[in-house]
Parts: sequence; C-alpha cells; structure tokens
Amino acid sequence: MKHIGFIGLGIMGKPMALNLVKAGYTLLVSKKSNACGELEAAGAQSYPTNREIARNSDAVITMLPDSPEVEEVVLGKDGVLEGIRSGSLFIDMSTIAPSTAQNIHSAMKEKGVDALDAPVSGGQAGAESGSLSIMAGGSEKAFGRAKPLFEVMGKSFELIGEAGAGQITKACNQMIVGMTLLGVSEAFTLAKKAGIDLNKMREALLGGFAQSRILELHGRRIIDRNFEPGFKIKLHRKDMNIALQAGKELSVPLYGSAQVAAQMDSILAQGYGELDHSSIALLLEQLANAGE
Repeated sequence: MKHIGFIGLGIMGKPMALNLVKAGYTLLVSKKSNACGELEAAGAQSYPTNREIARNSDAVITMLPDSPEVEEVVLGKDGVLEGIRSGSLFIDMSTIAPSTAQNIHSAMKEKGVDALDAPVSGGQAGAESGSLSIMAGGSEKAFGRAKPLFEVMGKSFELIGEAGAGQITKACNQMIVGMTLLGVSEAFTLAKKAGIDLNKMREALLGGFAQSRILELHGRRIIDRNFEPGFKIKLHRKDMNIALQAGKELSVPLYGSAQVAAQMDSILAQGYGELDHSSIALLLEQLANAGE
C-alpha cells in the first residue's frame, strides 16, 4: 500500500497524517480541510470529495469527532463507500459507538473491503510523536495489512477482537482515564484548600502506589494552570456517553462513569468545552471555593 487517504485533519488527525507523509506514504486529503495547505506543502495530494479520495487510495483512514461525522463521511453522498475499491483497506481511528463501527464493517464487507475500527489513546502529544496506543477490532487479515501504518502512528497496537471490539476497549480506556482524572482533581483540590504545596505532594505521590500517567501529566497541568487542549473535555464527555450507552445495552451499571459524565456536563454548561479534560479540576475548585 502506497496511497493512503486520510480524512479528518484535526488536533489528532493532522499530526498522524504528517507522520505518514514523513514515512514515505503518498497521502490523499480533502481540499475542504483547513489543514489541506499544510499537508500539500508536506507532499500530500488533495481531492474535492471523499469519494475521490477513496477511489484513488489503497487504504482510507478516518479520524473524526463522533459517530454522525463518520457516518456522513463514509456512508453519505460522495462518501468513502461510493468510491472505495474492492480489495482496499478501511480504518476508522475515530472514537465512535461500537454499533456504528459494526454497521460500517458490514457495509465495507459487502464491497469486498477489509475494515478495522482502531481508536487511539495518547492525545495530541502521542499523535505528534507517533506513540499512540491503538486498539483494533476486525479480522486478522485486515490487522496484518494495517500494521505498517500503525507502526508509523503508534508505539503499541493490539487486535482485540471482531468488529466493534476496538471501540469497546476505547470506551473502557476513557472510563478509567475519566475516573482517574476526577480522583486526581479531587485530591489536588483538597490539598490546595489545606494549603499543601502541590508540587511537593505530586512528587511524593508519584513515588508511591498512586503513581499514574494522569497524576504525572495532568497533575502538572493543574499546577501550571495549563488547560490548553491536548484532548478537549467536550470530546471526553462524548466518549463517556458512548461508554454509558454500551453499559445500558449490556446491563452493566457504571456508577463511577456516570458521576464523571455529570461533572463534565457541569464544566460544559459553564462554557469550558474547548479546554483540556484536566479542566475538571476547575469545577471542583469552584465548588470547594479553592480557586486562585
């Protein structure tokens, strides 16, 4: 595979696409994207429709915000499904509902296309450094074909199971990240209200059983008051909704996830949806009257 269509050049997709260009792949992107000029300057080719991108690609990757966007790009008018050729590979790296992923798999299978749902974890930093964690659902054949691309974009990639398995795994990832973020934010708010030096506390906790990447990276964000998005809280809230819906469908009570989602709703209601998901700390500080 040499020609790779890449649709969705946002905060995550653009650096992922640029890494593929740097690795020697010929990227096909949309003329409508705000990042089209930058990708063309790096060597990508641009096309007016997603159908044309798919028609001229050996593999198509989508990296979009949510299920409706993926459905529109793939199944809509002038979409990927209209143009993609039998024998091609389709990889959706967005975080969407498992049922949507399964529907797209079925549509691709009818056209003789191998498909994977392959959501990622690692945020903007992971996308830029090519160190994402990739969780895939689909066939062994499709996964084997995608491996060279995953090696460029990620540091770890695992075939979890059949269609939709990658999305279930990503939902579980977001549940754990969300609940850990809430725990770190509550701890930092308590310490702040008590007059504790947060830098010293963070260093102490990183040396013990509470150590985590969330504490390391987002604890630093909270201390530095750096809430510029690596991953927007409005997108994490969307992911929590996917997890809660899956829990409802499978009759699994997700009490902790529901609490995190409710806290995120409060942040969004205050107009902070564009901030990093670590900004959940702002809500707790406000409730505790522990602001700056």
